[in-house]
Amino acid sequence: MSQRVFRVADHLQPSDGEPIRSVVHQTGDAVVVAWTVKPGQRIHPHVHPEGQDTWTVISGTGEYQVDASGQTVTISAGDIAIAPTGAVHGLLNTGAQDFVFVSVVCPELAGFEPL
Repeated sequence: MSQRVFRVADHLQPSDGEPIRSVVHQTGDAVVVAWTVKPGQRIHPHVHPEGQDTWTVISGTGEYQVDASGQTVTISAGDIAIAPTGAVHGLLNTGAQDFVFVSVVCPELAGFEPL
């Protein structure tokens, strides 16, 4: 049987440059990615034209972009943010601590288009 339980902390790769996408697990059905976004860092707005991206926030606070005009909502530890197929999303860490989250993109080949 393949591994089914993963520790988020084992996959985090904090970076002083751009946040690093660290793949935890990948199949044709989905890709699970762990992220650390340091204070002041951002994940630039983008879309997945062929699939959904669901973020589960582990720690921190940030402004989650919800449309192409730049509108945001505040998300923080314990929140789940869902970007349906083709929906704009991105994040600016506005807090004082690392913003850590796990992203699940379904299907694996959902595509990626920066704005």
